Amino acid sequence: MGTPTNSAEKRFAGIGVSPGIVTGKIFIYGKNELPVSHRKISAGEAPAEIARLEQALMATRQQLQEIQRRIARELGEGDAAVFDAHLLVLDDPSVIDEVVKRVQKEGQNVEFAFDSVANQYIKSLSAEKDEYLRERAADIKDVAHRVVRNLQGHHFQDLRSLTEPCIVLSYDLAPSDTAVIDKKKVIGFGTDIGSKTSHTAIMARAMDIPAVVGLHDASQQVESGAMALLDGYSGTLIIHPNDQTLYEYGQIETKRHQIEVSLESLRDVPAETTDQCRVILGANIEMPGDVPEVIANGADGVGLFRSEYIFINRDSVPTEEEQFRAYFEVAEKLHPRPVVIRTLDVGGDKFLSHLQIAEEMNPFLGWRAIRFCLERVDIFRTQLRAILRASKLRNVRLMYPMISGVNELKKANAELEVVRRELRDQKIDFDEHMPVGTMIEVPSAALTADILAKECNFFSIGTNDLIAYALAVDRVNEKVAYLYEPTHPAIVRLIHQVVEAAHRANIRVSVCGEMAGDVALAPLLLGLGVDELSTSPSLVPQLKKVIRSMSKSQAVEVARDALTFGSGEEIRRVSTKLAMSIAPDVMELSGS
Repeated sequence: MGTPTNSAEKRFAGIGVSPGIVTGKIFIYGKNELPVSHRKISAGEAPAEIARLEQALMATRQQLQEIQRRIARELGEGDAAVFDAHLLVLDDPSVIDEVVKRVQKEGQNVEFAFDSVANQYIKSLSAEKDEYLRERAADIKDVAHRVVRNLQGHHFQDLRSLTEPCIVLSYDLAPSDTAVIDKKKVIGFGTDIGSKTSHTAIMARAMDIPAVVGLHDASQQVESGAMALLDGYSGTLIIHPNDQTLYEYGQIETKRHQIEVSLESLRDVPAETTDQCRVILGANIEMPGDVPEVIANGADGVGLFRSEYIFINRDSVPTEEEQFRAYFEVAEKLHPRPVVIRTLDVGGDKFLSHLQIAEEMNPFLGWRAIRFCLERVDIFRTQLRAILRASKLRNVRLMYPMISGVNELKKANAELEVVRRELRDQKIDFDEHMPVGTMIEVPSAALTADILAKECNFFSIGTNDLIAYALAVDRVNEKVAYLYEPTHPAIVRLIHQVVEAAHRANIRVSVCGEMAGDVALAPLLLGLGVDELSTSPSLVPQLKKVIRSMSKSQAVEVARDALTFGSGEEIRRVSTKLAMSIAPDVMELSGS
């Protein structure tokens, strides 16, 4: 695992955002920016300077689009979409107009003018209290650096130049940095800033590279070449690990590997409790390319196909045929396992420029998901046709997002019936009995679940939004993020109420939010009566082990106690206690 040095061991605490433990030499990655010269230009030189700016912007756009295309090929459209924010910076009229003004009226050379304007924006956003806005400063910094380098006529040095495996440590890593990483050379990376929702974290998980963010000033205190150990589980960076540390982590690595190997034997067995209660374990996917991972991890099918990712990173809405091919490919490869396709869920934090969704003061409470689809019926009906056509394999299910009441559900079903009639008239095959469900992610839907149950075939509880809406918590706002509590008594009672209403109507209930992937909460959800869980494919084996290690009666006892508790801490504790007692190895692997 590496050779310790005589230097004293030093530890940095951060946030683990991509699991794994690696050891290797540190490589401090920085931009090594060249100084930006300041010179006075004449009025006659201004047109040429502005022309240079236009060329630099065009070159930068081409570079970013090439990186975006490469990411789309290698990791999928969803991961490539993080570059949309970078490209928008290049078209921001407030930035460009200010640069042109400084060139024309103040006689500044264009490099200096652009660098100065960009730094003003970066400084302003970096001082914001909102974590999301601070992270957008990193987007501007990355793009501005590229524009200035293009203006200076210099080539970029990136992480492709590494010659040996190392742990990359930097103040920050922009998507354009991580996009060129060679996994054989970059075995892990850490950054001084960032959060679990930052681009760095998203890309690290997508590439399956151990990563730690939020290390404060580690990149300033560590030198390239230093031996280090990076723990993506606990969020720890250890410089000059001593013999004892290396031995302890070696033991941890060996044990984790043994646990993972033991879980592989569960791939083809059902998630069934010791007293024969079967739980369906589905996988959440974004693109057809995710299917191999679903199969490899032994999922029972797809519990949530986020169809909006087919719409992302495009110049236009995908055609019916394009959508049909994507849905049919997934259904065909997983047949006869079920595939639940959620209709277009845009708005909130997912904006598609070609759909022209205007910015709103409260986007999560605005024109999004089913609300958008019921107004843009042209887009909605096209998608419904594609889904219905794919249903001819008889293993496709359809699900509406963000239903807030029975009227919305009836309107959506009315649109579905219109499309059904069209396909019948055209003699196009589809499943006349395709199950149609609704997501329960708005409190009003949870409270009227008994009414909604009469109009659909199944429920899927989207806990991410349900928690945020019910507790009035913006997870991106670090001042209130601590209030985001999946085990809050209100959330547990809402889930219980939804399950009871569904079962009275003889329909099944799934949970497809982050709660479903939390192995410590599997006893609680099973005890509350949830029939199905859908999570990231890689978490399926862990959930299967926990479920197969307990009885339904044990889970019911946990839920019964939970419904009497007054705090989320008590509820989590009782569920975690059972999970730990029946599957300590899985709990250790998950870091719970």
